[in-house]
Amino acid sequence: MIPDKAPKEDVFHAAGGLRKDAHVPSFETYKELYTNSVFLLPSEFWGDVVKDFFWKTKHAGRFLDYNFDVTKGEIFIKCMEGATTNICYNVLDRNVHERKLGEKIAFYWEGNEPGDDLTITYKELLHQVCKFANVLKSQGVKKGDRVSIYMPMVIELVVAMLACARIGAVHSIVFAGYSAESLCERILDSQCTLLITADGFYRGDKLINLKLIADDALQKCRDKALCCSVFCLSSGFHILCFHQVPWNPEVDVCWHTLMDGASEDCEPEWCESEDPLFILYTSGSTGKPKGVMHTVSGYMLYTALTFKLVFDYQPGDVYWCTADIGWITGHSYITYGPLANGATCVLFEGLPTYPDVSRMWEIVDKYHVTKFYTAPTAIRLLMKYGTEPVHKYRDSLKVLGTVGEPINPEAWQWYYNVVGDKRCPVVDTFWQTETGGHVLTPLPAATPMKPGSATFPFFGVIPAILNESGEELEGPSEGYLVFKQPWPGMMRTVYGNHDRFETTYFKKFPGFYVTGDGCRRDKDGYYWITGRIDDMLNVSGHLLSTAEVESALVEHEAVAEAAVVGRPHPVKGESLYCFVTLNDGVSYNKALEAQLKQQVREKIGAIATPDYIQNAPGLPKTRSGKIMRRVLRKIASNERDLGDISTLADSSVVEQLFENRCCAAV
Repeated sequence: MIPDKAPKEDVFHAAGGLRKDAHVPSFETYKELYTNSVFLLPSEFWGDVVKDFFWKTKHAGRFLDYNFDVTKGEIFIKCMEGATTNICYNVLDRNVHERKLGEKIAFYWEGNEPGDDLTITYKELLHQVCKFANVLKSQGVKKGDRVSIYMPMVIELVVAMLACARIGAVHSIVFAGYSAESLCERILDSQCTLLITADGFYRGDKLINLKLIADDALQKCRDKALCCSVFCLSSGFHILCFHQVPWNPEVDVCWHTLMDGASEDCEPEWCESEDPLFILYTSGSTGKPKGVMHTVSGYMLYTALTFKLVFDYQPGDVYWCTADIGWITGHSYITYGPLANGATCVLFEGLPTYPDVSRMWEIVDKYHVTKFYTAPTAIRLLMKYGTEPVHKYRDSLKVLGTVGEPINPEAWQWYYNVVGDKRCPVVDTFWQTETGGHVLTPLPAATPMKPGSATFPFFGVIPAILNESGEELEGPSEGYLVFKQPWPGMMRTVYGNHDRFETTYFKKFPGFYVTGDGCRRDKDGYYWITGRIDDMLNVSGHLLSTAEVESALVEHEAVAEAAVVGRPHPVKGESLYCFVTLNDGVSYNKALEAQLKQQVREKIGAIATPDYIQNAPGLPKTRSGKIMRRVLRKIASNERDLGDISTLADSSVVEQLFENRCCAAV
């Protein structure tokens, strides 16, 4: 699987200085450790990682136990059964009391406006988390309860999630860009008993009134007969931004009022290894979001190790991940992974181009960031502004990373040459909400890099490529990316719906975890992600369900039918191209188009706003009535080579759709 020797041509290598102190200093070391982790000594490999953490009780038996084959019974993954620990204790108390890092800065918080900033040490963060854990307990939250968090990128968001973990409550963070409808859906599905939100925040020059959206969501929950008690714990963080914040004393309580009287002492709740830690919703191909559930011990170990090795974290580093904590990247590589290693992180509330296009690099310079992790979307956006905004800054950088989607080679080269000054390796990480952490990735000092390739598997991970028949392909090949066995940080189930977990990830190819992504392996054994092969789109690194967008469109009274496909976009990677068939007697016009876009924004959120909407008097369908999305993707991109369309019930509709393309609005 792993080549005997790394290729010498068409690859980029880390500078010698980086290899000197690296955790994994060479490709030979990587190969040896990888072989131990999956074949020879897996228990010993993970046992060394386990020693870095505190366990109230230790596990007995196998480190990992699992079944990936639905034909042999229920799918399950278990790690370190019998062990008890607390992840909050391990990322805070252990750093403060055992590692003596209490005075070390945990986070530099950089606000939306330049000059709006603060720092918090590990000791201060521990005190804040303990206080808020006591607040949660005073509000009746107990182990196993679900708590919804809908907040901007502020320190209090980290405090809230760690406080949940401290008392064994399960946090469900909802990205602050989602609509009231989406927030309500997630509260209902996870049966949350508490919603934590903020009054609002600015993103760039745009005001986001979170409290109004949260109030709307709670009303929708009541309309749908939510059986449990939900109330709003509001922050007052940005209260000066608003003339009046709506307040309902029956459901709203103030963060600051409760925190003022809370104790800084809170004993952690000792949790079983397989107790749930958090639920995080990701779009599903059926249109209904999936509540991906992760558990305590395995996730803790995996995020800690991947952070340490993939970014080659060293004690003096300042690390910046530009993601939002509302996504899995923020969970794993802003909060849990970095804090487990005692790292200092930048937490950024704003936008990469506000108030100007130098903002990112000014922040790098301000905090002397050494390890930088961002999305290809951001890289492509900043490429448009040339090299001058970058060259004023960023001398401190040592390692660059990308996340969220495959990076195109042109963006990789610009990132490496301009941002990294041809001296910083680029770790192009492939992973998912479901995987919990990196599964295919270079290691900075060890892996020769190919622009656009996720390179090789992380320790404990065994990838494979299958054809449509489920046969494993060897050597250079292309097909379905699957994994043969679990790793500690893998998801355990879809919350409240284990059947969906099995159907989505394990039934297509029994014995394998199916990622839903296509993959190519080249002659040197490098893995290249080729994109989603289910009904999902990757827009600016965010997975969106075509079914979910279609459902939002057809809820409009004018729309009889809708089909959504992806169209290549120079910055976002993919854009949403929507075909709508209107009801008889309805005319397509700009006003209707604006209504449809607004409908999608309200149902899902701004991230799902269609880029193009095309009037489609008919859709290309097979004789059995199935929409041929392959043909729609060609039409959206204006590609006339359609392949075989002999199964279409009415091929004349295709030409009509090509003619109507001029009506599609950007």
